[in-house]
Amino acid sequence: MAGQRGRATGSAAAIAVGALLTPVLLGIAGCTSSSPPAAHSTTDSTTRSATAATSTSTPVALGNGPAAALQEQYENVIKTVLPSVVQINTQTGTGSGVVYDDNGDIVTNAHVVGDASDVQVLPAIGGDPMPAKVLGTFPPDDLAVIRLTSGAGSLHKATFGSTTDITPGQIVLAMGSPLGLTGSVTQGIISATGRTITEAGAEGGGTTTIADALQTSASINGGNSGGALVNLAGQVVGIPTAAARDPEAGAAPGLGFAIPANTVVNIADQLIRDGKVTQSTRASLGITARNATTSNGQPAGVTVASVTSGGPAADAGLREGDVITELAGTETPSQATLSSILANLNPGQKVDLTYTRGGSSHTTPVTLGSLTS
Repeated sequence: MAGQRGRATGSAAAIAVGALLTPVLLGIAGCTSSSPPAAHSTTDSTTRSATAATSTSTPVALGNGPAAALQEQYENVIKTVLPSVVQINTQTGTGSGVVYDDNGDIVTNAHVVGDASDVQVLPAIGGDPMPAKVLGTFPPDDLAVIRLTSGAGSLHKATFGSTTDITPGQIVLAMGSPLGLTGSVTQGIISATGRTITEAGAEGGGTTTIADALQTSASINGGNSGGALVNLAGQVVGIPTAAARDPEAGAAPGLGFAIPANTVVNIADQLIRDGKVTQSTRASLGITARNATTSNGQPAGVTVASVTSGGPAADAGLREGDVITELAGTETPSQATLSSILANLNPGQKVDLTYTRGGSSHTTPVTLGSLTS
């Protein structure tokens, strides 16, 4: 059920953030810029369009105290990690990426590359644009890997940290190309962990659900998608993927979301090795589906459009046309809700599934499979 992260100029798409049973409905402010900039570094154009303010105040000396030590740490992290961050340009938009290894492999969001097979890479620290090919994508986790076809030796691979022990309050920096401004850095904290984000696709197309997302107060803007969320140890702990927007109040500052590094490493390794994902941590029923509605247009469940032979749903006896109304004790009025439930379950887990067929309701146990590409 792949969805598209909104473009910077696109209409807001609804997402549900937080507890599954009481979701907070927000809108997505796209973190992929809708129009690719010129191939050269954006530094020149920024210099031409910005007017530098001349300060007449006397700078305050930081001395050798904690403030000076923290500033030095910030500067060292940026110097260390920024050479591993790139801007990615496609025919339809601009995003960011992180150099994954010494072979020229770069991890980014699936919605950054979209349907492209070839993209252009621009180093965050400046340099000539370089061509790259898309190795593989995994839309369920909004991840993709591209590989440089030349110039790999000029980039530096990033260090990915574990997100198992991340706790709210930890300082993080977001690095990428917001609005096409290559090599931009914002700072904030980890605001929460374990978020489940379900995003509705643009113009009515499907949903994408991210499990265990990191919520951050670091500013995430159009073009930040696929960049680096970095801790003060210089480790990439997440890949920014979405920013929230309240449909009624407008921008929702300080509400950004990133895919955790543990998920990134698991999926990237498989895409590099096999070009596809054969073992994810995402639970699957082995079906394709569509929303079911009542005669007056109200949500009525999830209609099974097709069943994968030998998959969990097939083994549980489900057929095309059945309508799933509950999974693991939670009602499923829509595909988005079903995706959120599955995102919080594990492959191999046995749960009850309720469905209707021919006007009758049935409940059966189902052993969940692993979502693959």
